Amino acid sequence: MVKLNRIYTRTGDDGTTGLATGERVAKDDLRVECYGTVDEANSFLGLAVVACAAVPSLAEMTDVLRSIQHDLFDLGADLATPVSPDEKPGQRLRIQHAQTDRLEPIIDRFNDALASLNSFVLPGGSPPSAALHAARTVVRRAERLAVQLRRHDSQHTSAEAVRFLNRLSDLLFVLGRVANDMGAADVLWVPGANRPQS
Repeated sequence: MVKLNRIYTRTGDDGTTGLATGERVAKDDLRVECYGTVDEANSFLGLAVVACAAVPSLAEMTDVLRSIQHDLFDLGADLATPVSPDEKPGQRLRIQHAQTDRLEPIIDRFNDALASLNSFVLPGGSPPSAALHAARTVVRRAERLAVQLRRHDSQHTSAEAVRFLNRLSDLLFVLGRVANDMGAADVLWVPGANRPQS
């Protein structure tokens, strides 16, 4: 159980922070950068929740996003706790394969109602869609960092973290289109739109 009764501890004044194991690392350590970016993604998801909650027709989407915010905290805890060689299944809070797999039918359900695309979608359209696209790009950055962390410290980093972030960014793309009047209000990229005519 998490208990926070003091917000400042002064232990980070030297530029270090504690992992969940108690190990002290630099605040710019790749692992800290990775779970910090997951936290940032969760904050952007919170903005998307607020934007979607203001639109009654997006109530189901709002519920989905709120649920995923809990998964992102699980993921942050996972990344903040290096995997130990003798770790037993269920011993630590880890993002689970089932949490990633749960996203796929949600993607399919929302995507099935959308028309196919013939160009890339510009972030924007409606406020909820813009917020979802912003969240998507932060999730993509978290994914890139998780890939980098896996490459540098694969023995101590969950592979499921990468899968979850990859799937979540796909979901946020689809939800961004749904929030744009089921794609009808999508603003499509026009290649070379502002290039001078020769």
